[in-house]
Amino acid sequence: MPTYLIIGNIFSLLSAICIAVSVVKKSKKSLIGWQIFDVIFCILSNIALYTYAALTTNFISLIRNILAYNNKLSKNMTWFLLILCIVAGLWANNRGIIGLFPVIASAEYTLLMYITKNEQQMRWALMINLFLWLIHDFYVQAYPSAITDLALGIWIFVQIYCNKKKS
Repeated sequence: MPTYLIIGNIFSLLSAICIAVSVVKKSKKSLIGWQIFDVIFCILSNIALYTYAALTTNFISLIRNILAYNNKLSKNMTWFLLILCIVAGLWANNRGIIGLFPVIASAEYTLLMYITKNEQQMRWALMINLFLWLIHDFYVQAYPSAITDLALGIWIFVQIYCNKKKS
């Protein structure tokens, strides 16, 4: 197995651990805090795996998450980051249609992160995001992330169902 693939999968595993921790957090701030670390490890994995659209969208997602964590994600900044994510992601795309999945996932999550304060809606947004990343991660051979994307998508769906039942 090539060294770049091993390194990429080590960072992918660390990312997977962080995203797994984030989905069980009760507050939006705590959820986003863990996702900051998730994105840092994703960036390192993207560098190792040569996935440039994912790298650019994750870098913009890191900025978005830091701003959201500090309650500084304004409407104007959200739109700026959304447009930057799409433009930079399209420009850096070296994976064809598969390279569009991180761009779509990041754009979707950026919008919903700003629009909602509700944890249940954040879970739906994250589930959609994870599905798009699942396809991308499997294609670029980031297997720990792909497996985690699938497992967390199922787990989040269960959480949504359980929380809906309680309501």
